[in-house]
Amino acid sequence: MSEVRISAEPRTDFGKGGARRTRRAGKVPAVVYGHGEKPRHISLPGLEFAAALRKGGLNQLIQVEVTDGTRELVIPKDIQRDPLRDEIVHADLLIVRRGETITTDVPISFSGEVEKGGLVVHELTSLSVEAEATHIPESIEVDLEGLTIGSQRTVAEITAPKGIVILNDPEQTVATVSEPRAEAAADDTEAEAEAETPAEAAADAE
Repeated sequence: MSEVRISAEPRTDFGKGGARRTRRAGKVPAVVYGHGEKPRHISLPGLEFAAALRKGGLNQLIQVEVTDGTRELVIPKDIQRDPLRDEIVHADLLIVRRGETITTDVPISFSGEVEKGGLVVHELTSLSVEAEATHIPESIEVDLEGLTIGSQRTVAEITAPKGIVILNDPEQTVATVSEPRAEAAADDTEAEAEAETPAEAAADAE
């Protein structure tokens, strides 16, 4: 995961009113915390911060350079968005150190072709992992090549990138391949049509 540098400003205008004024100025209110440091309130440039998240998601490494001369290496820990506008309204940023191991969630990217006609059902979309803070992968690939209808891929079958430890239960299902719903429904209808009701069975006996 490549590093992004973002300039920030100290924030001294707190409360709902202060947060609204910060957002009206095109900035995102944020808190930087971790490693025993006293939480620091800053404001981030909204467009730059949103672009960084689009690039790397919640595992994007960000070098925050505050105008008071301080700087911290962080990853986004919690992002709050306006449910209507989908705009970032607040961010919690966790301080990380080079060389330290952290626990985080990494998205899954699926690849490979399954049996023709099979419907892939994604049971998981991310994996919980332990990784060095500056070497968190953007995603972990899960190969579904050749899976047949009725089969599945479990966590135990995933090859993790070097240095990454997957924390999920090895028996947990990541993806399954099922019959298309239309065909399954047709099979059920045929089975029902072929089954005799108790009344029909009694009539046959007479």
